[in-house]
Amino acid sequence: MRSLRAYALVALATGCGSDTPSPPELVDSAAYEADLTTIAAPRSPGTAHWQEVQDLCAERFAKLGFEVERQTYATGVNVIGVRTGTTKPDERVVVSAHYDSVPNCAGADDNGTGVAATLEAARVLSLQPHDRTLVVACWDEEERGLIGSSAYVAREKAAGTKIVLSLVFEMIGYRSTEPNSQKTDASLEAVFPDAGAQIAANDYRGDFILVVNDESATAAVADLQATAKTVNLPVVNISLLAPLKTAIDALRRSDHAPFWDADYPALMITDTADFRNPHYHCLQSSSDSLADIDIEFATANVKAVVGAAAAALDR
Repeated sequence: MRSLRAYALVALATGCGSDTPSPPELVDSAAYEADLTTIAAPRSPGTAHWQEVQDLCAERFAKLGFEVERQTYATGVNVIGVRTGTTKPDERVVVSAHYDSVPNCAGADDNGTGVAATLEAARVLSLQPHDRTLVVACWDEEERGLIGSSAYVAREKAAGTKIVLSLVFEMIGYRSTEPNSQKTDASLEAVFPDAGAQIAANDYRGDFILVVNDESATAAVADLQATAKTVNLPVVNISLLAPLKTAIDALRRSDHAPFWDADYPALMITDTADFRNPHYHCLQSSSDSLADIDIEFATANVKAVVGAAAAALDR
């Protein structure tokens, strides 16, 4: 109950009301949209806006009280914020997204939605101390092959860092309630029939979030699903046994994969990218702009991850 009381005191001090809020209830949709509006412009590595978004991550983390590092590796720069835990400081929970986009593409969904989510999660989770250490990160060069997150994971694994959970936002803002707006993969449906059946029963509507995790992150998935129910967010889950983590490339397409490879528990939360969003990588249009984003859907996803992160930080 320590966690909920602390959030309640913050809410009272800021005029949020007398009811005890949960961390997800403190997620601010307007703040999220404002950050996404700032982020959603082409930002391939080395461009001016790439630098501006890198600076945004660093400055915001510092303002929120995180110890900030710009991890410079051979070809890029990760922005990492750390708030040390009170009773289990050696155990880390990571919340992250990649801040680069493909060239000449606004990347509002990919992955502006994830960066704005990381900034808002950082704000909410910084409102009180936690037992475990909270790490928030904006990864560089995901679009070039998960380079930034791989550099971070390699460094932390070599140092013996104990990461108990990594939560990765990867495109969380595109929703369609139209039947047959969600594509699937027959080979994935064969391996994960329950997920396939759930999508089919919903007439292949693209109105859910997909959570992909390894088996060591199942407790976090349960926490995320519990919060998702409170915000009416449908969740489809694919949970991989250890031998499958390296075997299915379609489920390794974001920054959770380096954590899996280092045997750190990790999950990705995604709107399924090109299985739903026709503007993915601006391949079929010049879009992936702010106009394509469903802010209500995106912020529901932020709430779900904040709920899972808060539970992991104080478990």
